[in-house]
Amino acid sequence: MPIPEKKERYTYQDYCGWLDEQRWELIDGKPYNMTPAPSFHHQTIVGNIYSYLNYALKGKNCVPSIAPSDVVLSKDDVVQPDVFVVCDPEKITKENVQGAPDLIIEVLSPSTAKKDRWEKLKLYERYGVIEYILIDPDGQYAERYLQGAGGLFDQREIFDTNQRIPLRSISGLELPLWEVFGEEPPETS
Repeated sequence: MPIPEKKERYTYQDYCGWLDEQRWELIDGKPYNMTPAPSFHHQTIVGNIYSYLNYALKGKNCVPSIAPSDVVLSKDDVVQPDVFVVCDPEKITKENVQGAPDLIIEVLSPSTAKKDRWEKLKLYERYGVIEYILIDPDGQYAERYLQGAGGLFDQREIFDTNQRIPLRSISGLELPLWEVFGEEPPETS
């Protein structure tokens, strides 16, 4: 079922009424259709990231999750990040997450790359996400944005497939990119 009526701005309440087989996100009240489903390769990378984080965070206060899970940032902003970690249990409800996750990882695809790099980057910065990582499955690299003292993503770094990303939002944890991409570990000298 398509969106029932044309409006200039939609809310989370409108979004909850769109009962259909499609997945949606809202950014500044504008709806984005998340169908068709991501590619198998995309989902393999998402699964690798989630599996690693789920194992590494056992017994800690931080909880990883994957799409499709609603992250409600405001009444006008609802997203379904590929992978995210929430370290504040007060934000987690049975239905969704209320507020910004500490870490968000989006795996780029041709249909979402522009939105992930521009609109979601600004959105996540505005709502105080500590760390935002973009994974490029074709180029096999990661791009990381870190929140600085002024609340802006003022640090940007690039990592390639043979590196680990030291996660600043989760102390003491590093994400090995070769595992993310399903590659053999790099040889150590």
